[in-house]
Amino acid sequence: MNRKKFIQTSGVGVGIALLSGIASSKPLFGKTNLANKLSPKIIKDNEGEVFNVLGDVQKHKLVGSDTNNQIVEWVDDVEPGVGIPPHVHTKEDEIFRVIKGEVEIWLGGKSTVLQAGDTAFAPKNVPHSWTVVGTEKAKMLTSAFPAGIEKMFHELAELPPGPPDLDRVGQICGNYGINFIK
Repeated sequence: MNRKKFIQTSGVGVGIALLSGIASSKPLFGKTNLANKLSPKIIKDNEGEVFNVLGDVQKHKLVGSDTNNQIVEWVDDVEPGVGIPPHVHTKEDEIFRVIKGEVEIWLGGKSTVLQAGDTAFAPKNVPHSWTVVGTEKAKMLTSAFPAGIEKMFHELAELPPGPPDLDRVGQICGNYGINFIK
């Protein structure tokens, strides 16, 4: 059989197989697993669990238990001058979206000021930090994937008030694969 005739014949066979699969309403390429189906969730602006993580006031909107551990999202509501020192994540990537104010982010060796509407992506194993600059509070939506880091934030928020014990902070973060850069 020549090539042109083979392609024409094969195309007809594939078309018939696809149409019969669609007509019978059966999945063609595997079964759907309804046991892992996620529930939809709507979270209003004033909703979410709030944590003060060493001055970074976070309102957690989605956590691992909501997303089958795919992603966690929180809103940072932070005063000028507050930030997170240079560090590296070994387990998750992060996305930072500035909603209000100005946030200086150091990412991949470069410093940039993000304003409302700006987004930064920090892949795992890339050093980064951020600090709120300017005179107004900043509001930033932060996403981390996969989820799990929210457990670290719970532990950090339980530390006693006052100047943080940096050794203890480093130990907690290290347990979750986050290391600070000196």
